[in-house]
Amino acid sequence: MDRNFARALALVLKSEGGWSDNPADPGGATMKGVTLANFRRYVKADATKADLRGISGAQVAAIYRRFYWDAVLGAELPDGVDYAMFDFAVNSGPGRAAKYLQAAVDVAQDGRIGPATLAAAKAKPAGVIIDALCDARLTFLQRLPTWKTFGRGWSDRVRSVRVQALLMSAQRPAAPGAAPAPQPARVETSTGGAPTVQPMPPAPPSGGKTAAAAGILVLIAGALAAFCHHVTGFFGSLF
Repeated sequence: MDRNFARALALVLKSEGGWSDNPADPGGATMKGVTLANFRRYVKADATKADLRGISGAQVAAIYRRFYWDAVLGAELPDGVDYAMFDFAVNSGPGRAAKYLQAAVDVAQDGRIGPATLAAAKAKPAGVIIDALCDARLTFLQRLPTWKTFGRGWSDRVRSVRVQALLMSAQRPAAPGAAPAPQPARVETSTGGAPTVQPMPPAPPSGGKTAAAAGILVLIAGALAAFCHHVTGFFGSLF
């Protein structure tokens, strides 16, 4: 769901880090995961490395949303699957991520997520899809010639994606109008010393005169109960 974009982006940026210009990285110079080539393509055609290092947060978010999140239809995927696909797309390309999702949900692998892929993704448990994506993604990365250089970091990243995506898949927003949780029982001691369990009085409704009246009634009821208890104890002590 699109409500996960901000959370997913924060996780992706944590994995991508800041400035990088490793000669062994085929992507070349990057800032927060945005390559110089993509910065020139989408923001400034003649950008320099210095321009890339000064990329704004809004530009970063716009690039990630348009060319990765939207490219894999993140807003329409189930919770958790959206993040797993988003991170996969950023790391290895939206087309490859789409094909691996299609393989996980048993539909034709054409690299374009459409109605059939979405329906299949929603019909299958999100946790199963997330595990399949992460397993296949790690296998793919292990075959790359740069695995010896970046393998440890990639392994940690995929492991983190799996954990976070599964947590997101398990989130369940509270249903509107849901009944309040039951109040815990109150344990009291009877005059004979045996404990008795009494339910806690329900919390008074909030707002207006109704809440005030309910509060007064609860106080009166408590006072009467205490009075009766003391009277019973007093007469009981006479016999």
